Amino acid sequence: MSFTKTTEQASNYNHLEKMNVSELLKNINSEDKTIPLAVEKVIPSIEKFVIAIVEKMKNGGRLFYVGAGTSGRLGILDASECPPTFGVPHNLVIGIIAGGDTAIRKAVEFAEDSTTQCWEDLKKYEINNTDTVIGIAASGTTPYVISGLQKCNEHYILTGCITCNEGSPLSKVSKNPIEVVVGPEFVTGSSRMKAGTAQKLILNMISTSVMIQLGKVKGNKMVDMQLSNNKLVDRGTRMLMEELNISEEIANTLLLKYKNVRTAIINYTNGNK
Repeated sequence: MSFTKTTEQASNYNHLEKMNVSELLKNINSEDKTIPLAVEKVIPSIEKFVIAIVEKMKNGGRLFYVGAGTSGRLGILDASECPPTFGVPHNLVIGIIAGGDTAIRKAVEFAEDSTTQCWEDLKKYEINNTDTVIGIAASGTTPYVISGLQKCNEHYILTGCITCNEGSPLSKVSKNPIEVVVGPEFVTGSSRMKAGTAQKLILNMISTSVMIQLGKVKGNKMVDMQLSNNKLVDRGTRMLMEELNISEEIANTLLLKYKNVRTAIINYTNGNK
């Protein structure tokens, strides 16, 4: 299969600098509307991968995201939101970016071009074949990510990828490739736009469905969320009121006592009020 970087193809729009603000916003929005349709086409690939990830994590495995630039930041964002949302340990879903933590805020020159550093970064976590590694790269050509997945394959670690080009080098080394082709960007080559949005949608789908399969949601509620601010305490209180048909005062007392919605439900149901 020939490899064409659709992420680098010329924008469908020209003379952007001559557009007024309304035209810019409407045209960007028009392009953005195509993203969910592109994601829909790859749901079978996502499904297959999620099932494999869940099996690994039920046996004690962790989930790693590796990427560079925008892709790396998106992985870190998704990983960082799992503990407060689902109450899981911080070392269960881990985001790694080329160039280290500095690269979260500032680009680190040539970090993505290393063909050895990704595996070195993964080794710091004592990665093993119970774990899963997802390589994120819009282009599908990032050496840091490709080389990392190659080493994972050598060590029989489950691999997958999220890329926005079809038939990329990254897809070829990934055991579970997800290729969401969103086409040219509004600003030519600016893959933080449609490609980044598509990657974010898929990361949401993967982590959320994995956590639900691992029992981290009850009904449609985040019963294991961390009570890290007043808004979440209020949300937890309302969950208990609805689930147990109790007053706000009793629900709030329960929540503050047990520090967790699920634990509060279990104890109240068992008569420990």
